[in-house]
Amino acid sequence: MTTVLIVDDQALQRLGFRMLLEAQPDMAVAGEAASGSEAVRLTAELRPDVVLMDVRMPGMDGIEATRRIAGSGGRSRVLVLTTFDLDEYAYDALRAGASGFFLKDARPDELVVGIRAVAAGDSVISPGVTRRLIDTYTSRHARRTPAQERRLDDLTPREREVLTALAGGATNTEIAEALHLAESTVKSHVSRILTKIGARDRVQAVIFAYDVGLVRPA
Repeated sequence: MTTVLIVDDQALQRLGFRMLLEAQPDMAVAGEAASGSEAVRLTAELRPDVVLMDVRMPGMDGIEATRRIAGSGGRSRVLVLTTFDLDEYAYDALRAGASGFFLKDARPDELVVGIRAVAAGDSVISPGVTRRLIDTYTSRHARRTPAQERRLDDLTPREREVLTALAGGATNTEIAEALHLAESTVKSHVSRILTKIGARDRVQAVIFAYDVGLVRPA
């Protein structure tokens, strides 16, 4: 059973999400929060699998709430909801540790599939959208830190190749074909890369690759 915490400052939005999720046989609503601060508190208390997070809320917004939840080291993963696909709030939320984002006008079945994917440890932004989003905002935010330098140095030449391809939007199958590797080998490389650079998922790995200059905005 996948447990979900619904975070939105609008009661009707929360009700709609609750009705959708409670209709799923494999999902349960762990609770609801109307603010970022309440989301942080309830996430620590309830430990849901997924936090369905609105980013634009008064007081503590979803970005800061996401940063605190992701930084706590807990098991809960954040799926951000936004109005526009090229929304700087969504970009900042990804930087803060969200595992992906969905548009608020997404089809109900898409959202359900996305929640299941995030709960399973995957990310739910298509590579094309991820790249457009990061291309749009990375130039004004990119900052290569000493910690990132050390993490980059920890990668082997092959791991850098895999990370560069991943950041370009390639799937594991496409990376395997391009580098003449078995797909299982690519999966192992990706797993080691995530561990070495301290990324929770592929989305965070893409942002890291942009930050350290392995790939650059088109």
